Amino acid sequence: MLPKPVLLTVDDDPGVSRAVARDLRRRYAEWYRVVRAESGRQALDALSELRLRGEDTAVLLADHRMPEMDGVEFLERAMDLFPFARRVLLTAYAETDAAIRAINDVDLDHYLLKPWDPPEEKFYPVIDTLLDAWRRSDRRTPRELRVVGHRWSSRCYEVRDFLARHQVPYTWLMDADPDGAELIAAAGSPELPLVVTADGTTLSAPSDADLAAAVGLPSTPSTGFYDLIVVGGGPSGLGAAVYGASEGLNTVLVERRALGGQAGQSSRIENYLGFPDGVSGSQLADRARRQADRFGAELLQAGEVTALESRGTARVARLSDGTEIAAHAVILATGVSYRRLNADGVDDFVGRGVYYGAALTEAPSCKNEEVAVVGGANSAGQAAVYLAKYARKVHVIVRADGLEKSMSHYLIEQIAATPNIEVHTGKTVCAAEGADRLERLTFAWPGGKKTIDAHWLFVFIGAEPGTDWLDGFVERDARGYVLTGPDLVAGGRRPAEWPLARQPYHLETSVPGVFAAGDVRSESMKRVASAVGDGAMAVALVHRYLEQA
Repeated sequence: MLPKPVLLTVDDDPGVSRAVARDLRRRYAEWYRVVRAESGRQALDALSELRLRGEDTAVLLADHRMPEMDGVEFLERAMDLFPFARRVLLTAYAETDAAIRAINDVDLDHYLLKPWDPPEEKFYPVIDTLLDAWRRSDRRTPRELRVVGHRWSSRCYEVRDFLARHQVPYTWLMDADPDGAELIAAAGSPELPLVVTADGTTLSAPSDADLAAAVGLPSTPSTGFYDLIVVGGGPSGLGAAVYGASEGLNTVLVERRALGGQAGQSSRIENYLGFPDGVSGSQLADRARRQADRFGAELLQAGEVTALESRGTARVARLSDGTEIAAHAVILATGVSYRRLNADGVDDFVGRGVYYGAALTEAPSCKNEEVAVVGGANSAGQAAVYLAKYARKVHVIVRADGLEKSMSHYLIEQIAATPNIEVHTGKTVCAAEGADRLERLTFAWPGGKKTIDAHWLFVFIGAEPGTDWLDGFVERDARGYVLTGPDLVAGGRRPAEWPLARQPYHLETSVPGVFAAGDVRSESMKRVASAVGDGAMAVALVHRYLEQA
């Protein structure tokens, strides 16, 4: 019989320590063993012994203020022993600011205020959620995947970014390093990047589909017909998948790149309801993925819908590999992509110093470097604050006269309080220069120019919907965004070839049974919360459509 997983609590106050252990045993003793420690050192010794005995640890609860080793330091060191254990910091009310700052240091799962009476309301719901997440996580030692390539190759960057966004662990080896050169020679001098799987299989310059298959990402539908097809896996698509599956619809979601969309690349989202301490885009995407999976939604990753058509009452989606799947209804949640920066030389360095979006995989490489962020919206502000933790200096280049019109106030305050961020308003990037990588940037303003030595440029200058593949199927506005509901019937007109007596529902497109949610929808609010709301609302309208079909 396997030993029970451990819930470990550490607090230098014996009374508090006993109270925590008592509450844990009262609810979880049947399935977990509670271990109590009264110092960080004692707790680390206990964890070391547990690891030697092959026992697992599910949750770590540590008091914030302890002598010799505080709770944050303990949790940081405990991560090396049990990286999958969920981490909770116990704080007094006056210490909440310190706890929030610590979230970024040790990736806390939660912090709890002392006291938490009654535990049925303030303690157990938190632990229940953490234990559920721990049980569902894959705690096996990851099989090593190795990627060999040139540091300043665009495709090598894309492969690393693909793996990082799908949370696939890998080891990066430079082609000039001895280990990298040895793998290249063993593979017969293949085209780079070279991907070597744990079983020794080699992939030379693999496509995203090849990578997805190699790491086991689901990309093949299990059946040919569903109740609902969701196209796109950003916040709106994930929201639609969760609500669709939870309400009994046989739901499949198809995502071209990685779940989370643009929001999934965000280093920190601090104004999303229910996360007072903020949440990273990858954490939010992972939680939504697990939630959708829990309700039975089928998630196809690295799959691309290239066309839609109507066949009677069915809506048919054609995938890039030629596969077709059909459904009673479709929700378009493809989001937007960042608009390209029109400046001399910029296109030459994409993936070699110029990155569209947050490119979090590159942030650690920016240590002690000078970097530039172009854009004045929230995504640019979040990236600047995150990059400032690594870079010597971050230049934020904004075309407008200020940040107030496009960026949330909390981000403006954070930027102003970060000494190594400099905001340049009323300026634009006009040139990028370098040899095999970006080396210099020039930005200009009426009457002047300035060139800086910068190896990194992150671009956030607005977005485009990328809906050309829908041309001729649904109506779009002049910028390519999908028209829905009231926008389709503005001025008393009706959508071309609309076959029904009723008007289109609020999020319904010009094709009955096909809905649009999130940023791809014309006149949508470009916020994570509104995108999730669109996904939920679209599912409600799908139910209404199916009831009357």
